[in-house]
Amino acid sequence: MDILLKYFSDFTDKQMQQFAALEGLYKDWNEKINVISRKDIEGLYEKHVLHSLAIAAAFDFPKGIEIIDIGTGGGFPGIPLAIFFPEIKFHLVDSIGKKLKVVEAIADAIELKNVTTQHTRAEEIKNRKFDFAVSRAVAPLKDLLRWSKPLLKHSRFVIKSSEDEEEVYRSGLICLKGGDLAQEISESNARPKSIEINHLFDEEYFKEKYLLYVS
Repeated sequence: MDILLKYFSDFTDKQMQQFAALEGLYKDWNEKINVISRKDIEGLYEKHVLHSLAIAAAFDFPKGIEIIDIGTGGGFPGIPLAIFFPEIKFHLVDSIGKKLKVVEAIADAIELKNVTTQHTRAEEIKNRKFDFAVSRAVAPLKDLLRWSKPLLKHSRFVIKSSEDEEEVYRSGLICLKGGDLAQEISESNARPKSIEINHLFDEEYFKEKYLLYVS
């Protein structure tokens, strides 16, 4: 929990309580349904919560928008982002129902009112549009783009960047990736904006981890 306060200082009391509750809830649920690898559960706040919040460090989303988390798994990055942005609606989607059971139970336990879930594949969602799609290493970039494109609105936003400069962003995909991404980016035929996470957070874990944004 302390690692979050190293980088973010303006949480409300409720947000502090919600973030603090995650460790016990995930440890308890992980005994029943394995949503986080056993070796990673002890590093929950660094490897899962803070990693998810890299998106919040880089993008100061405006209030009232809607974001879909594609392949949310155990709720990352969706749950930490929903705590961070209480006035944004998050729709967490996964094809594995038992993982969503964990997500729903945790959201309910911490009284997270801005989260909805759907047991489906992203490509099967019809008649819904979102301002942004987020995802964490669930599929190659070309697939994430194919799945997210039909789900995105054509919106434009002025968003403060991690350097506190205002930039115009269009609706798009923001994904957390790691390793050598040259081939994956080439195969996607996209030109993403790439942000090195170790420019945001200085822990060794974040070396060779990236945020990719494609409008």
